[in-house]
Amino acid sequence: MREVSASLLLTLINIYRIIYINCILSDMSMKLDLLHPFENMPYFTIEGFKQASGMENPEQVRMLLYRWAKAGSIVPIKKGMYMTRRFFEFHSRDASFPAAISAILLPESYISLEFILQRRAILTGVTYPVTAITTRNTRRIVNRLGTFWYRSIRPDLYFGFIISEYFGIRFAEATLSKALFDFLYLRPIPAAFRSAGINLAEELRLNLEELSSLERDEFGAVVEESRNRKLQQIHENFRRYPWRP
Repeated sequence: MREVSASLLLTLINIYRIIYINCILSDMSMKLDLLHPFENMPYFTIEGFKQASGMENPEQVRMLLYRWAKAGSIVPIKKGMYMTRRFFEFHSRDASFPAAISAILLPESYISLEFILQRRAILTGVTYPVTAITTRNTRRIVNRLGTFWYRSIRPDLYFGFIISEYFGIRFAEATLSKALFDFLYLRPIPAAFRSAGINLAEELRLNLEELSSLERDEFGAVVEESRNRKLQQIHENFRRYPWRP
């Protein structure tokens, strides 16, 4: 009799779970229309959602967003910020998408380093994460949208980028010359590799022939402005080998 009762109780519990899950899914499905105002926006905030939906109960809003994120209907970007799955599916392959997300994650930054060098075919063979420069502490942020590396640099070297806009989001990207400078500035390179007898570009597998004469001059100007001995030696090495007239 006890075995029958225990079996019946377990069955009832499973039935209750199924009903509960179906009710949640039904409720979420009915409320998905609340995401329509945000489907053509790169992100929305909790406060923005509350205003657009008319929902005022913070706990109810938090639970709904949590369930949508778990179901894949929205993508968390960072605390309090989300992207709809529809926007992600339609725009994740846009050229400016990674840079815009990077700017949302850390506004005080600009895209540079390996990400720019790879896109311009200076670096090949390996797929790099989104890399950026900041004057704040070095950090790595990983979320469903990718991996984002932020490297710290001196405030006086925080320049050499172009401001653009993507769906209302302002983001900055280094010029090719500044991306190359940042890459070499932050990379440990022994003095022996900067000597006259070594082609540093070949050692680092850099396709520096891709830089135009104007970009080469710009790189040299940044090096001189930095007054960095290591970069001056590297510049001389480049002029001796890949950029030799």
